[in-house]
Amino acid sequence: MFGLSVLIQTFSSRSEDISKAIGEHLFLSLTSILIAIAISVPLGIFISRKQKLAEFFIGITSVFQTIPSLAFFGFLIPVFGTGSITAITALTIYALLPILRNTYTGIVSVDSAVIEAGRGMGMTEKQILTKIELPLSLPFVMAGIRTATVLTVGVATLATFVGAGGLGEIIYRGLSTWNNQLVMAGAIPAAVLAILFDMILKKIEKSATPKGLRKNRGEGK
Repeated sequence: MFGLSVLIQTFSSRSEDISKAIGEHLFLSLTSILIAIAISVPLGIFISRKQKLAEFFIGITSVFQTIPSLAFFGFLIPVFGTGSITAITALTIYALLPILRNTYTGIVSVDSAVIEAGRGMGMTEKQILTKIELPLSLPFVMAGIRTATVLTVGVATLATFVGAGGLGEIIYRGLSTWNNQLVMAGAIPAAVLAILFDMILKKIEKSATPKGLRKNRGEGK
């Protein structure tokens, strides 16, 4: 109970700093995810049409995932300097792979018979994409976005090392002063943000998934 009371007191006394750090964390995470979606979804659609290029683009984004997060932030400092631009660039690159791979996988997994039926009804390629392929591949795409979001919220704690702030700054202060309560004051909000984003995106996925497909997946109404 003593530890809990100290933790509550830490949240109370540092509420202004924590609120500011949460705001910075949200800005970095959301901006990076939105940019990653804007890049990965169109690219995933493109490589689903040019499948010979799929291995190349997915391989490139996979290579970036193998670079340790902190080292990757450091590699970008000579290019962009310190600050939010460096953090957002790194976070965006880390978020590309799950969204790109899932978008590609989702589209190429659509039953070719359904696509041919659409063509038989006189649909254009654009209509087939927007009315058949994207709706049917939505669960794959959303799963990639959810994975990328949770990953980004976690990695964003390292943004403090390039002067971009966020909850990592609270955690770093705690580590520097051997203050476990302060570390928790930064780590708990980061974990809560990741869980909340995952829940919200799951709700969006469920509401946007066609009812027939939802029933097939056992999600009900």
